[in-house]
Amino acid sequence: MKKLFSAILILSVFFIACSSSKKSASVTPETVLRPTPVYEMRTYFAAPGKLDDLSARFRNNTTRIFSKHGMTNVGYWIPTENPENKLVYVLSYPSREAREASWKAFGSDPEWQAVAKASEANGKLVAKVESVYMQETDYSPSVKAEAKSPNRTFELRTYTSSAGNLQNLHERFRSHTKKLFEKHGIANIVYWQPMPKADGTKSDMLVYIIAHKDRATADASWKAFREDPEWVKVKAASEVKGGGSLTTKVESVFMMPTDYSPIK
Repeated sequence: MKKLFSAILILSVFFIACSSSKKSASVTPETVLRPTPVYEMRTYFAAPGKLDDLSARFRNNTTRIFSKHGMTNVGYWIPTENPENKLVYVLSYPSREAREASWKAFGSDPEWQAVAKASEANGKLVAKVESVYMQETDYSPSVKAEAKSPNRTFELRTYTSSAGNLQNLHERFRSHTKKLFEKHGIANIVYWQPMPKADGTKSDMLVYIIAHKDRATADASWKAFREDPEWVKVKAASEVKGGGSLTTKVESVFMMPTDYSPIK
């Protein structure tokens, strides 16, 4: 009887261990976010009729003064459909602390103050500003200031993950989506995750930028990507693992780089 009990106990431990092993294997490891540099995406809503003046100020003065105070100009874009007169740009800094110091120095710079005053002689150029701080994901390419083509079309995409699926979404991009994008002529530019809010709340979003030869090519590439049997299989498998769609919201903005953007 004791031998039988011992055998049952050993088998029970064995099955529990196997079960735990299977559960562990199905857990997606948390994506590592690169601590530096820190990126800031800033969206300016130009006052009516002032978008060209705002761009001229960036072209002639602002980008140079940013650099003067240790800010790295990453890219500047204008949405192709732009009823709200937006200018979207990205800066990078060594840290959040460096960001605060740079903006303080920028704001108090006599040269900037003179430029701002002269440019706003006929009214303010900016009606509203939105800002988000971000870090690169571990699978993001290194951001390069390269001017490949002034006609290249960029696409800013923002995904809000479904509950508990942010890491599964990252893993799908890391292991599959990026490679399939490249297969269909879509250039991977950068992948970010917004930084936690001031109260410590973590983001459930993935923000990334890709590039296409032009808008017509973008439409053709997306069609080929979505119909690719490999993508269909990967998407289905990831949604079985995640218990449904990995996203609750997907936003896409097509953009053209400005003539003063380091990335084109």
